Amino acid sequence: MVGKKGQIKIQQMIFLILGLTIFFVIAGLFILSMLLSGLKSSQTMTSEQQATLLVESLANSPEFACGSTFGTQRTDCIDMDKAFALKDQATKYQQFWDVQGVEIQRLYPETNFSIECTNETYPNCGRMTILNGTSGTEYSAYVSLCRKYESENSSYNKCELGELSVRVSNG
Repeated sequence: MVGKKGQIKIQQMIFLILGLTIFFVIAGLFILSMLLSGLKSSQTMTSEQQATLLVESLANSPEFACGSTFGTQRTDCIDMDKAFALKDQATKYQQFWDVQGVEIQRLYPETNFSIECTNETYPNCGRMTILNGTSGTEYSAYVSLCRKYESENSSYNKCELGELSVRVSNG
């Protein structure tokens, strides 16, 4: 009789210890999942910030930037003549820029946005696809689109509002 009472007490203690262990394991997994979800959102936010900075730095890169060509030094200004000349050579820059696609869209003044810039349509076009990428996430920034414009006997600087869109891989 005494041995059976001791065995029951030992079994109760084992079940109590086992139950507490399972409780603490589940609580630890819950806390760990909360910490990892915060880490995932932080990583997503950091990658979005890096992509936005990439768009801005690409707009100010020597391949696109207006520089002081149009009078004063400008930031977030794309020289459309340079961009159009770069269009046929852009695949050489794809690894250098580490992007999937680059597109420039004219926003104002309103034009036919669906007209792609080619040798026949430039400068009366609405968008210019530098690198044609369809995969990845797209990030964009507003930029000035400037070019030299020639009318009858004079030339002047013509600047318009545009958007530079860059596609980056999701990986």
